[in-house]
Amino acid sequence: MRNTVLSYLLLPLFASASFSLSAAPAADPVVAPVAVVAAQHPVARLDLNTADAPTLQSTLTGIGKTRAEAIVAYREEHGAFASVDELLEIKGIGKALLDRNRDRLTVN
Repeated sequence: MRNTVLSYLLLPLFASASFSLSAAPAADPVVAPVAVVAAQHPVARLDLNTADAPTLQSTLTGIGKTRAEAIVAYREEHGAFASVDELLEIKGIGKALLDRNRDRLTVN
C-alpha cells in the first residue's frame, strides 16, 4: 500500500517536470545586433612649430618631460619642422611612437 501511494504522489511530479522541459525553447532567443555610431568630432591637431614642452608632454602619448624638451631643443637648433616625420631625427622617438601620435600632430 505504501508503494502505491508513493507512486501516485511521484508520478504527477515527474510528469509535470517532463512536460515543462519539453516545452522549453530549444535555442537561445535571437538578439538583434545594436549598431554603435561614434561621434565624429574633429580632433584639434598640435602644431609642432609652435607648441611648448609642457603642451607637448600633456597632449602626446608616450612623450614625457625629457622628450618634449628634446623636441623643442631640436626645433630651436634646426629651425621649424618641415614635416611630422622629422620627429624621427630626435633621439628616443621611433616609428611606433610617431605612429601613435601622428593624428594629433601637424606642421604649419
